[in-house]
Amino acid sequence: MQTIKSFINKIKWDKRENPEDYALFYYDRILDRLVELPYGKILKLEGNFMIIDNEEESNIPLHREKLGFRCGLEIHQQLEGLKLFCNCPTLNSSKEPDGKLERRLRAVVGETGEIDVAAAHEMSKDKKFLYESNSEDTCLVEYDEEPPHELNKEALETTIKIALLLNARIVDEIQVMRKTVVDGSNVSGFQRTALVAMGGFIESSLGNVHIPTICLEEEAAQKLEEGKEFVKYRLDRLGIPLIEIATSADIKSPEHAKEVAAHIGMVLRSVEGVKRGLGTIRQDVNISIDNGARTEIKGFQDLKSIPKVIEYEVSRQLEAIKHGKKLEREVRKAEPDFTASFLRPLPGAARLYPETDVLPVRISDEMIRRMRKELPSLLSEKLADLEKRFSLSREMAKEVVDSGIFTELAGKLRNVEPSFIAHALISTPKELRKRYGLDASKLANKDFEEILGHLDEGRITKEAVIDIFADIIKGGKTDLKKYAAVAEEGIEMEIKKIVDSKPGLNISAYMGLVMAKYRGKIEGKKVMEILKKIMK
Repeated sequence: MQTIKSFINKIKWDKRENPEDYALFYYDRILDRLVELPYGKILKLEGNFMIIDNEEESNIPLHREKLGFRCGLEIHQQLEGLKLFCNCPTLNSSKEPDGKLERRLRAVVGETGEIDVAAAHEMSKDKKFLYESNSEDTCLVEYDEEPPHELNKEALETTIKIALLLNARIVDEIQVMRKTVVDGSNVSGFQRTALVAMGGFIESSLGNVHIPTICLEEEAAQKLEEGKEFVKYRLDRLGIPLIEIATSADIKSPEHAKEVAAHIGMVLRSVEGVKRGLGTIRQDVNISIDNGARTEIKGFQDLKSIPKVIEYEVSRQLEAIKHGKKLEREVRKAEPDFTASFLRPLPGAARLYPETDVLPVRISDEMIRRMRKELPSLLSEKLADLEKRFSLSREMAKEVVDSGIFTELAGKLRNVEPSFIAHALISTPKELRKRYGLDASKLANKDFEEILGHLDEGRITKEAVIDIFADIIKGGKTDLKKYAAVAEEGIEMEIKKIVDSKPGLNISAYMGLVMAKYRGKIEGKKVMEILKKIMK
């Protein structure tokens, strides 16, 4: 196999080759399209770059592996239930604050006897921190005015299950550590974190990706506002249990990073007790190249943005190397345009020291055996089962996989196709919002069970289902008599009368007339069958 470099040189020096016959195609991930590059545009090869004439001189990396591309992920997932070190619920309350506090924070030395470089950087800003919260889901623990309670056992068990699904080895004893954080996101000046498992891995299309550590830690407070001399936080999020899953630098490409993040996300959603929805999961990407520096990029949730964020960071480091700039290890924030801005130097081991207010937790072999027996099926396995058992499309199976009621109804309602049950549960609520502007969240599982049960018994038609749901939302109940299915006896004669009364129309026009008259009382499929028979 020839490298790009050797092939380009062959075209240049082999007299049997005509350079005008050649063009190079490459995928520009920044532009998100395939770019054609005539051979004549290539000015020279320089190290790992192809220097091209493109209005102004620019460079293109010949291959990511030539650059020493290294990439790993950190996945942070919130858990349901109670907070990690107190009995407050994980509500993220939206009520007006009834508690406020003002503080300044200082960094302390870690186990190494040094102050962490990132903590020192934050402390140098000398900012005042303002905190507010509602007592519905905060207490004195969040304000660091009361010692932490014992480690949340349910959150620990959820973390162990996830670790086992990721093929990791559970540690013998959980030792909570303090991680110095003085940007104000923790009132105490540190985040409590505990190593739960090591040595995991997942299988991917490009080989195994190793997971050296899985930790359980406190979620940080939510930043509300920042000025030159202060930062304001809301404390309702502080203390929510958070799983941190860190991969090794086994990721081969930007698209591979997206695949790995999606797979880990699937494992997390397979386990009960994991929060769902926007803001409950975050991905950080660690990137470096030869002669560059390890950079951690934080602050994005959308999987689709991962490849472009990585490409932009690689391009930034390449440009700095090209101009002889020295790159430093740092943390950067992902921006909406996929670039990243500087946040602080990359922290190290100097910020960790033992937590003396929380007792260690022993993990017995018996506990691990019990957790293994309670492991759920992976979401990917559930999807395959739904597709096979109920003949659902992949997309529809993804929509209903988290719906506990779908499998129950599909097994009970023998006269309703599973695909229609899935449509009613997933698509009908969306249609109610779009067509009628109605709040479909007012529909309970019992409403779906009752109305689809009437359909199963033949008392109503499919066409009536959405209108009946609309009636329930508007008034709480509906009169099924006005939606009662028309008896098949005599319906063919009624349809023939409509056709005879308006000769010369096409079949679609007749379909509209019939459905308008018998709206919700007869299935469209049956009407079409009769019309085709009449109009032969």
